[in-house]
Amino acid sequence: MIADIWPLFGLRLRTPRLELRVPDLEDLAALGKQAADGVHDPAVQPFLVPWTDTDPATRARNTVQFQWAMLGQWSPARWTLQFVTVADGAVIGTQAINAHDFAELREVGSGSWLGREQHGRGYGTEMRAAVLELAFAGLGAEFATSEAFEHNTASYRVSRKLGYADDGIERHLVRGTPTVGRRVRLDRARWAAHRSVPVTIEGLEPCLPMFGLAEA
Repeated sequence: MIADIWPLFGLRLRTPRLELRVPDLEDLAALGKQAADGVHDPAVQPFLVPWTDTDPATRARNTVQFQWAMLGQWSPARWTLQFVTVADGAVIGTQAINAHDFAELREVGSGSWLGREQHGRGYGTEMRAAVLELAFAGLGAEFATSEAFEHNTASYRVSRKLGYADDGIERHLVRGTPTVGRRVRLDRARWAAHRSVPVTIEGLEPCLPMFGLAEA
Protein backbone atom coordinates (compact mmCIF):
# COMPACT_ATOMS: atom_id res chain seq x y z
CA MET A 1 0.00 0.00 0.00
CA ILE A 2 1.14 3.55 -0.71
CA ALA A 3 0.84 4.46 2.99
CA ASP A 4 3.56 1.91 3.76
CA ILE A 5 5.94 3.99 1.62
CA TRP A 6 4.49 7.48 2.19
CA PRO A 7 2.78 7.33 5.62
CA LEU A 8 1.02 10.68 5.17
CA PHE A 9 -1.53 8.90 2.97
CA GLY A 10 -2.72 7.10 6.10
CA LEU A 11 -3.14 10.28 8.16
CA ARG A 12 -6.72 11.34 8.94
CA LEU A 13 -8.11 14.30 10.87
CA ARG A 14 -11.80 14.23 11.77
CA THR A 15 -14.12 16.88 13.20
CA PRO A 16 -17.89 16.56 13.79
CA ARG A 17 -18.62 17.30 10.11
CA LEU A 18 -15.35 16.93 8.22
CA GLU A 19 -12.54 14.57 7.31
CA LEU A 20 -9.14 15.90 6.25
CA ARG A 21 -6.80 13.58 4.34
CA VAL A 22 -3.92 13.69 1.91
CA PRO A 23 -5.61 13.43 -1.51
CA ASP A 24 -5.47 10.46 -3.85
CA LEU A 25 -6.05 10.90 -7.59
CA GLU A 26 -9.84 10.87 -7.31
CA ASP A 27 -9.70 13.46 -4.53
CA LEU A 28 -7.43 15.64 -6.69
CA ALA A 29 -9.87 15.44 -9.58
CA ALA A 30 -12.68 16.58 -7.28
CA LEU A 31 -10.51 19.37 -5.85
CA GLY A 32 -9.61 20.52 -9.36
CA LYS A 33 -13.30 20.74 -10.22
CA GLN A 34 -13.93 22.86 -7.12
CA ALA A 35 -11.15 25.20 -8.24
CA ALA A 36 -12.56 25.34 -11.77
CA ASP A 37 -16.01 26.23 -10.44
CA GLY A 38 -14.55 29.15 -8.43
CA VAL A 39 -13.40 29.73 -4.87
CA HIS A 40 -14.01 33.47 -4.40
CA ASP A 41 -15.65 36.55 -5.87
CA PRO A 42 -13.59 37.32 -9.01
CA ALA A 43 -13.76 41.04 -8.16
CA VAL A 44 -11.65 40.49 -5.03
CA GLN A 45 -8.32 38.61 -4.92
CA PRO A 46 -7.77 37.05 -1.47
CA PHE A 47 -4.52 35.26 -2.31
CA LEU A 48 -1.00 36.64 -2.50
CA VAL A 49 -0.29 34.37 -5.48
CA PRO A 50 -3.16 35.13 -7.92
CA TRP A 51 -3.58 31.50 -9.00
CA THR A 52 -7.32 31.95 -9.56
CA ASP A 53 -6.85 34.70 -12.16
CA THR A 54 -7.09 32.33 -15.12
CA ASP A 55 -9.62 30.18 -16.97
CA PRO A 56 -11.37 27.25 -15.23
CA ALA A 57 -9.47 24.45 -16.99
CA THR A 58 -6.11 26.02 -16.15
CA ARG A 59 -7.18 26.54 -12.52
CA ALA A 60 -8.03 22.84 -12.27
CA ARG A 61 -4.71 21.70 -13.78
CA ASN A 62 -2.70 24.16 -11.68
CA THR A 63 -4.44 22.96 -8.52
CA VAL A 64 -3.52 19.33 -9.20
CA GLN A 65 0.05 20.21 -10.18
CA PHE A 66 0.54 22.32 -7.05
CA GLN A 67 -0.57 19.43 -4.84
CA TRP A 68 1.91 17.12 -6.55
CA ALA A 69 4.66 19.70 -6.18
CA MET A 70 4.14 19.94 -2.42
CA LEU A 71 4.52 16.17 -2.09
CA GLY A 72 7.59 16.11 -4.33
CA GLN A 73 9.36 18.91 -2.45
CA TRP A 74 8.77 17.45 1.02
CA SER A 75 11.63 17.28 3.48
CA PRO A 76 11.71 17.24 7.29
CA ALA A 77 13.43 20.65 7.16
CA ARG A 78 10.71 22.29 5.02
CA TRP A 79 7.26 20.85 4.39
CA THR A 80 3.74 21.78 3.37
CA LEU A 81 1.05 19.29 4.27
CA GLN A 82 -1.93 19.66 1.93
CA PHE A 83 -5.19 18.04 2.97
CA VAL A 84 -8.44 17.84 1.06
CA THR A 85 -11.47 18.70 3.16
CA VAL A 86 -14.33 16.21 2.81
CA ALA A 87 -17.94 16.77 3.95
CA ASP A 88 -20.66 14.15 3.47
CA GLY A 89 -18.30 12.18 1.24
CA ALA A 90 -17.53 15.07 -1.13
CA VAL A 91 -14.32 17.09 -1.48
CA ILE A 92 -15.20 20.72 -0.73
CA GLY A 93 -11.80 22.42 -0.44
CA THR A 94 -8.30 22.17 0.95
CA GLN A 95 -6.52 22.97 4.20
CA ALA A 96 -2.76 23.13 4.60
CA ILE A 97 -0.19 23.58 7.32
CA ASN A 98 3.45 24.29 6.61
CA ALA A 99 6.71 24.75 8.48
CA HIS A 100 10.44 25.06 8.13
CA ASP A 101 12.89 23.76 10.72
CA PHE A 102 9.88 22.56 12.69
CA ALA A 103 11.80 20.25 15.03
CA GLU A 104 13.70 23.29 16.33
CA LEU A 105 11.24 26.20 15.89
CA ARG A 106 7.98 24.35 16.66
CA GLU A 107 5.98 26.84 14.57
CA VAL A 108 3.50 26.27 11.73
CA GLY A 109 1.61 28.41 9.25
CA SER A 110 -1.65 27.57 7.52
CA GLY A 111 -3.71 28.29 4.42
CA SER A 112 -7.00 27.09 2.98
CA TRP A 113 -9.78 27.59 0.48
CA LEU A 114 -13.29 26.28 -0.04
CA GLY A 115 -15.51 26.05 -3.08
CA ARG A 116 -17.82 29.07 -3.26
CA GLU A 117 -20.90 26.95 -2.51
CA GLN A 118 -19.35 25.96 0.82
CA HIS A 119 -18.74 29.46 2.17
CA GLY A 120 -20.61 30.63 5.26
CA ARG A 121 -21.20 27.19 6.78
CA GLY A 122 -18.52 27.25 9.46
CA TYR A 123 -16.33 24.75 7.66
CA GLY A 124 -13.37 27.11 7.71
CA THR A 125 -13.28 27.05 11.51
CA GLU A 126 -13.44 23.25 11.70
CA MET A 127 -10.73 22.85 9.06
CA ARG A 128 -8.33 25.17 10.82
CA ALA A 129 -9.15 23.66 14.21
CA ALA A 130 -8.27 20.23 12.80
CA VAL A 131 -4.79 21.23 11.65
CA LEU A 132 -4.18 23.17 14.87
CA GLU A 133 -4.96 19.98 16.79
CA LEU A 134 -2.48 18.14 14.62
CA ALA A 135 0.14 20.86 15.14
CA PHE A 136 -0.21 21.41 18.88
CA ALA A 137 -1.48 18.07 20.21
CA GLY A 138 0.01 15.79 17.59
CA LEU A 139 3.35 17.38 16.67
CA GLY A 140 4.13 19.45 19.75
CA ALA A 141 3.99 22.90 18.15
CA GLU A 142 4.41 26.01 20.30
CA PHE A 143 3.11 28.61 17.81
CA ALA A 144 0.84 28.88 14.78
CA THR A 145 0.66 31.87 12.46
CA SER A 146 -1.63 33.04 9.71
CA GLU A 147 -2.14 36.07 7.50
CA ALA A 148 -5.07 37.43 5.50
CA PHE A 149 -5.65 40.62 3.58
CA GLU A 150 -7.55 43.19 5.61
CA HIS A 151 -10.60 42.83 3.37
CA ASN A 152 -10.76 39.07 4.04
CA THR A 153 -12.97 39.37 7.09
CA ALA A 154 -14.04 35.71 7.02
CA SER A 155 -10.47 34.45 7.48
CA TYR A 156 -9.76 36.99 10.21
CA ARG A 157 -12.98 36.00 11.98
CA VAL A 158 -11.91 32.35 12.02
CA SER A 159 -8.53 33.32 13.45
CA ARG A 160 -10.07 35.36 16.26
CA LYS A 161 -12.53 32.58 17.12
CA LEU A 162 -9.66 30.12 17.48
CA GLY A 163 -7.64 32.41 19.74
CA TYR A 164 -5.09 34.07 17.45
CA ALA A 165 -3.84 37.51 18.49
CA ASP A 166 -2.76 40.36 16.19
CA ASP A 167 0.90 40.16 15.17
CA GLY A 168 1.42 43.15 12.87
CA ILE A 169 0.92 43.84 9.19
CA GLU A 170 2.62 43.21 5.85
CA ARG A 171 2.17 45.25 2.67
CA HIS A 172 1.81 43.40 -0.63
CA LEU A 173 1.21 44.28 -4.26
CA VAL A 174 -1.92 42.49 -5.49
CA ARG A 175 -3.20 43.08 -9.02
CA GLY A 176 -0.94 46.11 -9.10
CA THR A 177 -2.50 47.66 -5.98
CA PRO A 178 -0.83 47.98 -2.55
CA THR A 179 -2.73 45.73 -0.14
CA VAL A 180 -2.36 45.29 3.63
CA GLY A 181 -2.10 41.82 5.11
CA ARG A 182 -2.91 41.30 8.79
CA ARG A 183 -0.68 38.79 10.57
CA VAL A 184 -1.98 36.80 13.52
CA ARG A 185 -0.24 34.44 15.96
CA LEU A 186 -1.46 31.69 18.28
CA ASP A 187 0.59 30.28 21.15
CA ARG A 188 0.00 26.99 22.94
CA ALA A 189 -1.76 28.57 25.93
CA ARG A 190 -4.25 30.51 23.80
CA TRP A 191 -4.85 27.45 21.62
CA ALA A 192 -5.72 25.40 24.70
CA ALA A 193 -8.02 28.14 26.03
CA HIS A 194 -9.96 28.38 22.75
CA ARG A 195 -10.01 24.67 21.89
CA SER A 196 -13.70 23.99 21.25
CA VAL A 197 -13.90 21.78 18.12
CA PRO A 198 -13.52 18.02 18.82
CA VAL A 199 -10.78 16.57 16.60
CA THR A 200 -9.51 13.01 16.29
CA ILE A 201 -6.17 12.14 14.68
CA GLU A 202 -5.46 8.76 13.10
CA GLY A 203 -2.29 7.38 11.57
CA LEU A 204 0.12 9.99 12.90
CA GLU A 205 2.83 7.85 14.54
CA PRO A 206 4.32 6.44 11.30
CA CYS A 207 4.47 10.00 9.90
CA LEU A 208 6.56 11.53 12.69
CA PRO A 209 9.98 10.98 11.07
CA MET A 210 8.70 12.86 8.01
CA PHE A 211 8.32 15.91 10.24
CA GLY A 212 11.79 15.43 11.68
CA LEU A 213 10.38 14.04 14.92
CA ALA A 214 11.13 10.84 16.74
CA GLU A 215 8.19 11.66 19.00
CA ALA A 216 5.87 14.64 19.44
